[in-house]
Amino acid sequence: MSSSARAGMPPSDRPYRASFLSWSHRLGLRTVAGVTTNFDKAQSQTGDQAPRTRRVRVPRAPVVGNAPLDMGHEEGVPGGIRLTKRYVERDGRPWFPVMGEYHFSRDLPERWETELRKMKAGGIGIVATYLLWIVHEEVRGEVRWDGHRDLRRFVETADRVGLKVLIRIGPWAHGETRNGGFPDWLQALPIAHRTNDPGYLELARGWYAAIEEQVRGLFHSEHDPAGPVIGVQVDNELYDQPDHLGRLRALAEEVGMRAPLWVATGWGGAELPKGALLPVYAGYSDGFWEESTTGWPHFGVMHFTFTTVRDDLSVGADLRDAPVSAGNEAALGADDPWPFATCELGGGMQVAYHRRPLVDPEDVSALALTKLGSGSAWQGYYLYHGATQVVGALSTTQESHATGYPNDLPVRDYDFFAPLGAEGGERAHFHRLRRQHLLLDAFGPTIATYPTVLPQGGDTVRWAVRGDGERGYLFVNNQQPALAALADVDGVRFEVEFSERTVTVPSAPFTLRSGVHAAWPLRQRLGGIPALTATAQPITRIDTPRGPVILFAATEGVGVELQLEGVTADTVRGAELRDEGDVLIAVPTSAPGLGAEVVVGDTTLVFLDPATADAVWKGEVDGRESVVVWRGSGWFDGGFRYVAQAHDGVLDVFPPLRGGGLTEVPGEGTVFTRYAVPGEDVSVPVPAPVFDIAALAPVRTGGSVGRLSAPDDDDFAALAPVEVPVDDALFDDAERLLLRLDWTGDAVRVYAGDRLIADQFWYGRDVEVDLAPYREEIRASGLWLRAFAWAPDSGVYVDPRVRPDASAPVLQVREASLTAVRSRSVR
Repeated sequence: MSSSARAGMPPSDRPYRASFLSWSHRLGLRTVAGVTTNFDKAQSQTGDQAPRTRRVRVPRAPVVGNAPLDMGHEEGVPGGIRLTKRYVERDGRPWFPVMGEYHFSRDLPERWETELRKMKAGGIGIVATYLLWIVHEEVRGEVRWDGHRDLRRFVETADRVGLKVLIRIGPWAHGETRNGGFPDWLQALPIAHRTNDPGYLELARGWYAAIEEQVRGLFHSEHDPAGPVIGVQVDNELYDQPDHLGRLRALAEEVGMRAPLWVATGWGGAELPKGALLPVYAGYSDGFWEESTTGWPHFGVMHFTFTTVRDDLSVGADLRDAPVSAGNEAALGADDPWPFATCELGGGMQVAYHRRPLVDPEDVSALALTKLGSGSAWQGYYLYHGATQVVGALSTTQESHATGYPNDLPVRDYDFFAPLGAEGGERAHFHRLRRQHLLLDAFGPTIATYPTVLPQGGDTVRWAVRGDGERGYLFVNNQQPALAALADVDGVRFEVEFSERTVTVPSAPFTLRSGVHAAWPLRQRLGGIPALTATAQPITRIDTPRGPVILFAATEGVGVELQLEGVTADTVRGAELRDEGDVLIAVPTSAPGLGAEVVVGDTTLVFLDPATADAVWKGEVDGRESVVVWRGSGWFDGGFRYVAQAHDGVLDVFPPLRGGGLTEVPGEGTVFTRYAVPGEDVSVPVPAPVFDIAALAPVRTGGSVGRLSAPDDDDFAALAPVEVPVDDALFDDAERLLLRLDWTGDAVRVYAGDRLIADQFWYGRDVEVDLAPYREEIRASGLWLRAFAWAPDSGVYVDPRVRPDASAPVLQVREASLTAVRSRSVR
């Protein structure tokens, strides 16, 4: 992801910073002495301004035609996938794809099914995955598809779970991989890599043919509309070789690959072959590829601002051999006659040795929602599931200074602080994003058809409307990373003019709190309500014997207010009413929660507080579509499988469970049935390891641009190891046994005996390692740590919120624990 090397080779000169004049001009930013200011007024807003109504007019949506791209099925093909100029269609209807990246070869195959089920439970419908050539053919002529390399098994597992698949076949992939994924033998050949050099194309043909053999018969086609592989990406971050990209697609088709969708990364002003590839875009809240002297990178603001600009010129700029620039009038994808599709919305951010960003969960969810409001018709995340770098027979496989790249990455750690961690943990943004994905699952086919309308002129509030002249959704974002946080804004109210009615929401001004990001329905048909406007975000719909139930998430700091059209007061229960003629204003009488029900005719609206909204799951339980409210980790496996917790909890379900195992207890509201979930002993503290010497890593620079280099194998070997005691009995009956270390230092490595199993460059978060795969080695040879201390004068970038304020080296493990992961399925 993040950066690219021309022709597969790291540049030898200094990196060029992308020219941001184009998008900063289009967003209304000021550029002073080459530095783009990040909406200075919005950031310094004190919240004492006079009330102001923001206005926008939403015209009728233009008639949408077919995208001018040579891909997709013919109209009328059962299950066919097609592209219009605005959205994707599946089986003749609008479809809003949600895609997450998970690298099968960087995880254990015995984990794939569970992790894919977690992804589906998180609202992912397509799993994207790299084919890393170096992992499969480290030795020339020995192409391997065994074990963790088994592509066919992975795709078939995804299909069984209910996910579609997009394969990213390279040949060059990046993914922070050694040589961008090229095997060393290929990298060393005297050919023009990533061009139409006949010698390179012949090798690419062989690689593609090997992939095709593995996925033969698994492509989604008119003959097999149930086939899981719906798309193929060729190469990655290749910006100036359109003829070569077109040739790669042709090569893939020549060896037998047939897919309805063909894509290529479009960021960085990439030139793509006309009509052959759909550009897919990126958006990150921070970047490890920036310099260690950079605070919050100035590219970040565009991803928290509603805009029709699709391209971020900064992605990949650090490895280019020429400046990236565009004129002030460049469209940067805004006028493209095909859907706005993304494949790399930052699910978190990786760390490099010299720069270690600290991305927060709310940064991830706000960025994703901002892209929705900016017109995205395809949400794709990188990474959605963290990974562990492969150690090959001949070398490690991470990007590093040793292989000529500007960044030194950990040998094993590629967790990315993704929504699903490398060890399978479900993080806060997994739940926050699920709330958005449930919205798209239930209402995305409508949202996808709406173009984006932006307010005119500068504004301290970031907002947009997607609509068609009659109805729409209002998107607002007041979240930005902590280093450039947005302040509260007082006196906010929106006025949206449709063709036949103007909606003012809410009816009275409110204070938009810092951190809020939400989507509100405007005149939407929901259940039996002809037109509903609300200051709450729809989550999902449940069909019940008594009528439809719609769940909503209340917006923090904003009272829930409904504007009902086409209904009468006598049909409404559970709300205080104010009749304003053709609109009925309703305010729920109960505070947000499972009991906050407003009934309108046969339709029940339930308004949840934000924490409960993040606990909503939807999937199949015992053959029935079910909604579960569970504040913990889980997934669907024919039932709902929850992960045991140390404290007692409750599980709310509709429809009620059929099986036994949990005790029904009194709940809230009339929709869900509540069950008690007893706590279990899952975590055991262990003595915190103590390092006798706070050794400092040697200060070295290296790579293509002279950045700080990580300590190497010899440096770690010189350190005295410290043992972590592990009671072997803890492995019994545990699906995973997680070691957690709350520590501060510079770099740590974890060993099972002499085998390196995990590492981390410290950046303010715990080390987390599943020890279960290494039980026998730990039993025989122990579990050991080697670590370097944080240097007070370190030139490494660590977020100021956690950077140690110390005058002496710091190396400390404050707390260590072992957690047995056990799950229970209910039906």
